Amino acid sequence: MAITKSAKKSIRQTKRRKAHNLIYKNKIKNLIKEARALVLQKKIEEAKKLLPSIYEALDKSAKVGVTKKNTASRKKSRMTKFINKSAK
Repeated sequence: MAITKSAKKSIRQTKRRKAHNLIYKNKIKNLIKEARALVLQKKIEEAKKLLPSIYEALDKSAKVGVTKKNTASRKKSRMTKFINKSAK
């Protein structure tokens, strides 16, 4: 349990930041899950239409510091590769 005033404030800040970060992480996770499901159902065109929104979410999360830039880039690359590979 936090005792000092600054430690209590730190706990409040962490809780607020965690909630904010989870919004980004959940959005990315749901978009990727949705795209993978579409690919497995052989709905490649619909999955390709989801790519820009996946890119947008990943770029935004990297910009605000939720994920690192290279992590976002890697996820974008793997998702594109997965969709294109399934299209063939």
